Amino acid sequence: MMGQLGSGQDKLFYSFNLDNRVPREHLLRGIDHFLDLSDLRRHLAPYYSPMGRPSIDPELMIRMLIVGYCFGIRSERRLCEEVHLDRAYRWFCRLGLEDAVPEHSTFSKNRHGRFRDSDVLRHVFESVVGRCMSEGLVKGEGFAIDASIIRADASSVRGVPGSEPIDWGCVNGQSRAVREYLEALEEANPASTEVAEKVETSRPPKKVSLTDPAASWTAARGGLPFFAYSTNYLIDLRAGIIVDVEATPANRSHEVESTRTMIDRVERRHDLKPRRLAGDTAYGSAAMLAWLIEEKEIAPHVPVWDKTARKDDTLSSSEFKWDELANEYRCPTGHALRSDRRKFRNPRSRVTKADTIWAMLLKVAALLSQIAGEKNDPLDRPTNRWRTQVKGRKTPKNLLRETVSDFFNSIGRLLSFMFSA
Repeated sequence: MMGQLGSGQDKLFYSFNLDNRVPREHLLRGIDHFLDLSDLRRHLAPYYSPMGRPSIDPELMIRMLIVGYCFGIRSERRLCEEVHLDRAYRWFCRLGLEDAVPEHSTFSKNRHGRFRDSDVLRHVFESVVGRCMSEGLVKGEGFAIDASIIRADASSVRGVPGSEPIDWGCVNGQSRAVREYLEALEEANPASTEVAEKVETSRPPKKVSLTDPAASWTAARGGLPFFAYSTNYLIDLRAGIIVDVEATPANRSHEVESTRTMIDRVERRHDLKPRRLAGDTAYGSAAMLAWLIEEKEIAPHVPVWDKTARKDDTLSSSEFKWDELANEYRCPTGHALRSDRRKFRNPRSRVTKADTIWAMLLKVAALLSQIAGEKNDPLDRPTNRWRTQVKGRKTPKNLLRETVSDFFNSIGRLLSFMFSA
């Protein structure tokens, strides 16, 4: 017999347990089992007023953020809608079926306000790392470093060349990203003349975003360039636990510098100092390797960034061998490498003997004589004398100035002759 839904009125009372409606293998159950936010309120207490109307529980907003990160919900408005609809999200956020979800505007204000000022997200991250250490998942003997490119929320159309001056306009009309960028520039304003000259001579960025100027103009292999950031990860090799993270503009110098920041911070916060560090060639510069070995006493498992290779078919520095007896370098053919008594010549491509300055002057002189037309023309005497001097190649240096002067005087007389005619 075919069944049919009942069309009666709703029940007055329901017996419902939200915990029974969330599957045991759900991801949020595993996260909730190890997540400890008991110290969150104490950390945020200085950023809340002791008087006034009670605020939304910060733990609720932190749990909502974790839901967004785990399930790829980037929009705060959509995140609030999903938490309102999904029972597993409600269970994880400690919300009942009838509890209200915070408005997205309140959510955004807290995230960009007291959450950022208190650095509460790093506090939560470090508490998770501490829990991993207590569970024996972090050994601290070997670390790995790497970076991932994150596309910035900035259009490539809203970009200008970095070499051009930029008028950022009124302060009140600037976005948060622009204000923070300008404040960072003002804080980094060099005080000494030496540092200021170094900043002025540094190469400007290829392109600057008017929407998010802190983002870097970069390009992935085989793709079009775009504005992006880098998320740099410091990973413990035992179980692949990320022990620290740092966001930087997407360029190599910032990524390498963030490695020093993360290693120092992990040692300071968690008393972890690795004996070895693994990374790719980007971290194999001489300065980085020297810092790891000499200052931190960390064995680098990093390929050396060899900058000696040449792409113009010339000899690289690695091809020259040191001769200890002669105290000099020698090229592959055995000749000594000299730093003085060498004739430097600038290549002049597509220039022949017929195109030298002497030949060109002769051509101009002949052209002037042809235009003048008459032998007794005022142009005849200086031009002929100039031709004789140039052709004979016996003109001394002190006569060259007079020759050039006669040349321009001839042009002046030619112009006056043409206009008078």
